[in-house]
Amino acid sequence: MRLQYFLVPVAALLAVSFPHRAGAQQAPPAVTRQAPPAYKREVPPALAARAGITEDSARAIAQRRFPRGRILALELEKEKGKLIYSFDLKLPGKSGNEEVNVNAMDGTIVGVEHEK
Repeated sequence: MRLQYFLVPVAALLAVSFPHRAGAQQAPPAVTRQAPPAYKREVPPALAARAGITEDSARAIAQRRFPRGRILALELEKEKGKLIYSFDLKLPGKSGNEEVNVNAMDGTIVGVEHEK
């Protein structure tokens, strides 16, 4: 019997048995941690459980309305019978803040107001 017919299966068996020696070692999965929001946040867990959209989705909707705005505060509240995410944003070069109210059930903007 030829030696090559013997060595090939042995090498394959060793590669499967000892993957770290065959260069098939995998790195552990990376752990990603979310940084806490850089704004004041009032989100009661009981109301958050009833919301139809996430805080992240509502934040993206508010920031699409004012792309250059920096979020100062967020509040999840019931107002006029609706559950809303209320964002206060500061626009560069403008006095006061913009308040954007996002419906927490469907993500529609239900109000925008300039506050001095």
